[in-house]
Amino acid sequence: MDVYNVHERLLPVPEHEAGALIDGLASDADRLWPRASWPPMALDRPLGPGASGGHGPVRYRVAAYVPATWVRFAFSGPPGFHGFHEYAALPAADERGTVLRHTLAMAARGPARLTWPLFWRPLHDACIEDSLDRAERACTGTVARPARWSPYVKALRTFAR
Repeated sequence: MDVYNVHERLLPVPEHEAGALIDGLASDADRLWPRASWPPMALDRPLGPGASGGHGPVRYRVAAYVPATWVRFAFSGPPGFHGFHEYAALPAADERGTVLRHTLAMAARGPARLTWPLFWRPLHDACIEDSLDRAERACTGTVARPARWSPYVKALRTFAR
């Protein structure tokens, strides 16, 4: 099963401001990852190529990093996740700000063919929308349309505990 999952938010700030959110990932000054509601992102060293870690049972290493622009994490777990997830700060088409985009691309193999659509995807989607809410709040002081967890996501979170 091939998976291509994209979430993005238009932020009314220059690229370097949105990119600064990427630069703070897994640090004490992280304003992007929703660590209050989700397992924190942790790396074995500062964000940069070769750093490894993850969040909860999702494991990865930093495969590539362009400061204030883009970071790609290559999966090393859970079993069956073969691919990457990344954040990128991109110029908006109409030049009114920056698009902060999260992309997950992977081949789901073995048990992940079932666990991705039934368990991981709903949780992933909710977590990333919470992350983009944090980005919007960091850049504007508010969130125009905050993400809401579905009853299914709430049930999965209860079950996962």
